[in-house]
Amino acid sequence: MFVIVFIDDILIYSRNGDDHIDPLRIMLQILKDQQLFAKFNKSEFWLRFVSCLSYIVSGKGIEVDPKKTNAVKSWPRPLAPSDIRSFFGFDGYYRRFVEGFSSIASPLMALTQKKAKFIWSEACEIRFQELKDKLTFAPVLTLPEGTNSFVVYCDASRIRLGCVLIQNGKVIAYASRQLKIHEKNYPTHCLELAVVVFALKIWRHYLYGVYVDVCTDHKRLQYVFNKKNWNLRQRRWLVLLRDYDIIVLYHPGKANVVADALSRLSMGSVAHIEEEKKELVRDVHRLARLGVQLVDSMKGGVMVPNGSESSFCGGCGDKQGLDLVLVELKEAVLKKSVEAFSQGRYGVLKYQGRLCVPKVDEIEGTNFSISP
Repeated sequence: MFVIVFIDDILIYSRNGDDHIDPLRIMLQILKDQQLFAKFNKSEFWLRFVSCLSYIVSGKGIEVDPKKTNAVKSWPRPLAPSDIRSFFGFDGYYRRFVEGFSSIASPLMALTQKKAKFIWSEACEIRFQELKDKLTFAPVLTLPEGTNSFVVYCDASRIRLGCVLIQNGKVIAYASRQLKIHEKNYPTHCLELAVVVFALKIWRHYLYGVYVDVCTDHKRLQYVFNKKNWNLRQRRWLVLLRDYDIIVLYHPGKANVVADALSRLSMGSVAHIEEEKKELVRDVHRLARLGVQLVDSMKGGVMVPNGSESSFCGGCGDKQGLDLVLVELKEAVLKKSVEAFSQGRYGVLKYQGRLCVPKVDEIEGTNFSISP
């Protein structure tokens, strides 16, 4: 992939000048074959940096267009809620460059709410100037290189969600947002899970289909795939999480993980592991997440006991002891007086290899029952 087309703009890019010749020749040939014409005086070649969609893209990465930051410097103090919305409409486009954007902007956002009195306080002025300064001196964000070593650091509070995307120790993007009204009633573990879902959604184009380490300061999230009692909202989130190949890692410390992520990487991440060993480490993580036990063998290898069963099978085995019909069948199996029935691991009764589900009166009494 070496070309980006946006409406009638064509951007051809490459790592260096030597690699740029062939892509340029290919694209010009395609335009010629399709009888499409480009004005020479509107075309630019062999540029070290280019302005694209209000960003400056160069070999260093992505940065804010200086022409836009000049407008921010001279932005007047808002006099009404509509002025603040206009400022955020412009400023928000570059929020990926500002760490903790939502936190800094919260006093200004409060003035845009319905029935809120517009009182421009000293705190509002300080935050307004801080946002302008952070955009004026915004950092250069690195462009992703390949699909390896992505790490997402997440943090949630009672006010906002925040996260940062890192690859090989370099920041790709920041993201944050205020909590919605109903989200302020969420318990802590729900908020910590919500920020993970938030990060996966906004960076789906980077993270879908690749291995991702998700670092959180909420230890219980490590066992998110093993938990049994979910509410409906959490079940929806779990379906989304299973679409991604993620490993949730505990990043100790009560400090803001998003702010702390720039100074240190969790040693629980696979980013620091040798490249040829990363695949093995991820496989071990996935097996552990599925509840598979790993045992050291005498020869220095690792043995995986054959017989890992799902929690559903284990639950059915427990409930079978409450069903009188299945209890009688189990006794008949022990006496070898019935055929086709057998007992599997932990005494779970099966019929021709299929699990015997105990009778549940609540299910049979509903409109969705398929049995008479």
